Order: sequence, then C-alpha cells, then structure tokens
Amino acid sequence: MFEFGFGGVALVMVALIAASFRILREYERGVVFMLGRFWKVKGPGLVVVIPGIQQMVRVDLRTVVLDVPTQDVISRDNVSVKVNAVVYLRVVDPQKAIIEVEDFLNATSQLAQTTLRSVLGKHELDEMLAERERLNLDIQQVLDTQTDAWGIKVANVEIKHVDIDESMVRAIAKQAEAERERRAKVIHAEGELQASEKLLQAAQILARQPEAMQLRYLQTLAAIAGDKTNTIVFPVPGDFMELLTRHKV
Repeated sequence: MFEFGFGGVALVMVALIAASFRILREYERGVVFMLGRFWKVKGPGLVVVIPGIQQMVRVDLRTVVLDVPTQDVISRDNVSVKVNAVVYLRVVDPQKAIIEVEDFLNATSQLAQTTLRSVLGKHELDEMLAERERLNLDIQQVLDTQTDAWGIKVANVEIKHVDIDESMVRAIAKQAEAERERRAKVIHAEGELQASEKLLQAAQILARQPEAMQLRYLQTLAAIAGDKTNTIVFPVPGDFMELLTRHKV
C-alpha cells in the first residue's frame, strides 16, 4: 500500500514538473501572473511556471490582418456608400494587451468600424474615390492613437472597396462626361483665341509691308491653280497692277 502511494505521489510530481515547463516560439511572449497579480513578461524559449501559483497567457507578436466588415457610410455630401477595409496591427506591449483590454482583437475591430464611419463621414464622395491614400493615413493615425493604451500598434489601414448605388454611378458618369465636354470647349476656345491673335499679328505685318501682301497673293493664286477641275475668277487688286506696271517700266 505504501509503495502504491509513493508511486502515485511520484507520478503526480513528475506531472507537475512536466506541466511547469513551457516553450515559447520566437514570435511569442508569455504574460505571467503570480497568485492573480501581474509578475513579468517571459520568452521566447524555455519558461518555467509554478503550477497552481503562476498562470501564463501566450501573446502572439506577429502582424495580424484584421478584416473590417462592410460599413454603411453617409458622406458629407449626403451620398450613401458601403465601405470595407483591412487593418494591419501587432502587439508591441504584451502586458497592456492582456491587462488593459479583455479581447484586444475584437476591441480593435469594433474601434476600426466606428473610426471608418466617423472619418469617411467627414469627406465627400469624390474624396473617397480620388484621395484614398490620404484617407487611409487619417484612419490609421486615429486608430493608432486610440489603441496605444492597449499596447497595440496599427501599422497600416487600406480601404478595399467603396460601393455606391447604380443610380449614383450613372450620375457620376454624366458628371464626368459633362466635365470632359467643358474641357473640350475650353481648349477649343483657347485655340480660337490664340489663332485670332496670330492672324491679327500677321495682318498688321502685311499692312506695314505691301510687298509681303503681294507675295501672299501670288501664293494663293499658285495654290488655287493646282486645281484644274474648276474655272476660277480671281479679282486683281489695283495696287498689285500698279506694282507690276512700275516694275515693267
């Protein structure tokens, strides 16, 4: 009976000793509590935990990709859109991540959803579509500031999709088409203005130099003479005849 009892105690001791050894990987840390109070952060490698007196909670330090569910957002110009995003975060202080918040992943996810709606609601639809990088940075900075007390570092935020209603898509297409027409008209008007300025300059130069006007007249005659399918009556200016007579004499 004594031998059986001694063997049982030996087995219990071996089991306790085996349970006291924990191995933490390079990317893991152990938050150790002694009699319910925080003691220290251990790891990586071999860690000894006294059974019944100490408890250890494992914390993963690798970057976590957190998918933010689709959120209904009302933009500043009263357009309803559906937006989803992805958040990249990691634990930088295991003690705070375990003690300051019950579930840091769930807490960060809920905070990301409210922050996404809050930040995007301050901007118009055009900004959501054209300035996504700046909005990503704004959301990341707000999240990183609020999660710092939990020992969480938000490294990056990426808005994945901004979905709008079909009617709004058609309205945006019409707006884009109107904008292209406006630019085309402006470019055409600018071209007409530049052409008129050049024509005015040419007319002023020809007015100061009658010989230049006669040369231009001859060039026009040569250009028209190349077309032999039509009979062309071209008026001859009197000053041109005077110029020819003067040279003939």
